[in-house]
Amino acid sequence: MAFQAIGLTATPRRGLIARLCHRRQEESGRKTALTSRFARHQALWSRTLAPVRPFDAPRGRATDWDASWPLPRELTSVRRGRRLVTAQLGDWGLQDLADTAELLVSELVTNALRHTCGPLRLNVQVRDSRLRCEVEDTDPTGPVRRVVDADAEGGRGIDLLDLLAEAWGSTSTATGKTMWFQLPAKASSPQESPASD
Repeated sequence: MAFQAIGLTATPRRGLIARLCHRRQEESGRKTALTSRFARHQALWSRTLAPVRPFDAPRGRATDWDASWPLPRELTSVRRGRRLVTAQLGDWGLQDLADTAELLVSELVTNALRHTCGPLRLNVQVRDSRLRCEVEDTDPTGPVRRVVDADAEGGRGIDLLDLLAEAWGSTSTATGKTMWFQLPAKASSPQESPASD
């Protein structure tokens, strides 16, 4: 027989079909088990991970004195963060804060890219005559102050925040933390006075 010549044995057609049907049932049973297990885990974690969803949303807040943007995990996000903050402060008539806010946002985004994993989000808001800038990430570990040499190229982020920000801090969230700083802000016209909480 030709099958035997090449090392294959002839199998009755009924037996082959029965084995294929049995194998297909086993595979579909495994897929169903995996799917239902995945669905259970997804349902279990959906509440916990719900705060992460806005990281990837185009705009997390949409009010007159709030702005929010997702940032990709790329080095270009530092430049993008600076541009977004500068443009937003221009729209709000707070150009006088642009240089300081740019520098500090650049520092927060750089640190988030360097020391965390996962999605990032940049938030900017004005409340009670205060500009607040935040960088959200999914790592719960807070900042660590380091002692650096005079000629070191990095490690001065916390010193910059101490020097330039009115206040700054790290707030734990359900999915990680938010690094933030505040600067005193005066609106350009009385009609556009920042909203109070």
